Amino acid sequence: MFNDIYTGKRVFLTGHTGFKGAWLLRWLESLGAEVAGYALAPNTRPSLFAELYPQGHARSVTGDILDAEKLDRALREFQPEIVFHLAAQPLVRASYRDPVGTYRTNVIGTLHVLEAARKAGCVRAFVNVTTDKCYENREVRRGYREDEPMGGHDMYSSSKGCVEILSASYRRSFLKDGFALATARSGNVIGGGDWAEDRLIPDIVRAVQAKQVVDIRSPDAVRPWQHVLDPLSGYLRLGQKLLEEGDSFAQPFNFGPREDSVRTVAEMVASALRHYGAGEMRIHKTDDLHEAGLLMLSVEKAEKALGWTPTYDPETAVAQTMAWYRQFYEGKGAEELTRTHIQAFEKKMAHSRASLRK
Repeated sequence: MFNDIYTGKRVFLTGHTGFKGAWLLRWLESLGAEVAGYALAPNTRPSLFAELYPQGHARSVTGDILDAEKLDRALREFQPEIVFHLAAQPLVRASYRDPVGTYRTNVIGTLHVLEAARKAGCVRAFVNVTTDKCYENREVRRGYREDEPMGGHDMYSSSKGCVEILSASYRRSFLKDGFALATARSGNVIGGGDWAEDRLIPDIVRAVQAKQVVDIRSPDAVRPWQHVLDPLSGYLRLGQKLLEEGDSFAQPFNFGPREDSVRTVAEMVASALRHYGAGEMRIHKTDDLHEAGLLMLSVEKAEKALGWTPTYDPETAVAQTMAWYRQFYEGKGAEELTRTHIQAFEKKMAHSRASLRK
């Protein structure tokens, strides 16, 4: 898996207490990596990180990426070879409530992580995770390519567009003889263990567990839904290529589902409720905050340059996600669930790659 590149590697992971970060932490450790995490304390209850590591994590530093001194010290002391930067304010609607905090964390915080990596002198590769929302979204019916303009209607999206521009500038300004820096853009990620606010699947699970109707704001909005392990497999593949071949892969890459796999919000809710075996939905628009109606990614570049391709279709992604939650609330432990889901994904990914080679 990934040419065993992560076995024994020292990996610095920001945002490891978040939903995607906790999945990536667990996967990296299963691949034999030594991982140090740097992040704020989990901000949801339950929390996937807390469920996976009830006694805490041996190399977990609780800190804000805006605290440059603490971040510098944590990275320098660990001496990693590769950094995966996931720490962010990740919610569109939260960015309306706190635009300044969103920009500080996502832009200045990212600059702090880049500077800490550069000063440490040990980092060879850096995967900077942004979002599909970094593009200037004209709601066209095709996937955006990596060379299209950055933009963003809301403050979260535009902050991530700024991070992409910052990364490109930083690469040209400082990294000629430094580490290989790439950015990774993915779509709407779903999977077990997400309890964040204002996200579709967590909202569904909370409503069903409370025996309430699932309210949806934008039933016709189209999103590139994907299981969390699909983009994470792209990040890991990109990190592998950066470690093996360096600057030739220091570019932006999209990691989304295929364009014919996008679904509307209403379709996803119906599928989720069917797989969960309970619940009903109703349309209930509660405000006039703008959210993108149509957004898709082209993954042609990742397929050709990295040999990466999506493993799960949207229906499988939903089925796997709702199975995780259902079994969790039936009493199965998060560690066992997460481990078995990673193993099942690896098996499916290996089978898909073998089929492609034929």
